[in-house]
Amino acid sequence: MPKHYDHYCPVAHALDLVGERWALLVVRELMHGPKRYTDLAEHLPRIGTNILASRLRDLEACGIVAKRKLPPPAASRIYELTDYGRGLRAVMRELALWGARSLGPPTADDELFPGWLENALDILLAPIAPPGRFEFRVGDEVASLVDGEAQPGSVERPDVVVEGDPEGIYYMFVDRRLDLLSVQGDRGLLEQLVDTAPPTLELPVPA
Repeated sequence: MPKHYDHYCPVAHALDLVGERWALLVVRELMHGPKRYTDLAEHLPRIGTNILASRLRDLEACGIVAKRKLPPPAASRIYELTDYGRGLRAVMRELALWGARSLGPPTADDELFPGWLENALDILLAPIAPPGRFEFRVGDEVASLVDGEAQPGSVERPDVVVEGDPEGIYYMFVDRRLDLLSVQGDRGLLEQLVDTAPPTLELPVPA
């Protein structure tokens, strides 16, 4: 049973619902569409099976996640966000941008999970992307934005193709920088996309 703050405040209530460890990461995975339990476990490799089951029960109980069974021949049980759960998209975008500023760029020791590039595009850029066909390539990761929708892999007839490493992608998101990336095609359209990101903020210096 999740703990409650017992404090009449919308922030406290939101944390009652999704503040438990792993809860928002489960929501993050379901933002891409329905998934089976095994899919979630695969994309959250460090979550214990008992914790995943518990978080799904809690999220279902508060109306954020729904469970249903696919018709034959699949007959699999899947989990998906409700309309209420999908309402967390804007919250997660702001939280991701806020966290990225102090997280810093990834290093060679950081493990990036499969699909991280599509996830970043979906959370950070898809909600504010102008019409167009953007393709991003970072090592083995390829993901695209098509008229504000993130998708895995390449896209036919891209308006702009962006290549680089994870550090370059980080600075594109956080500082609106393109100098660490290779850009082919409509650079002006990419600049239009990047300009929709929030302005750079100076981080406070720890005392």
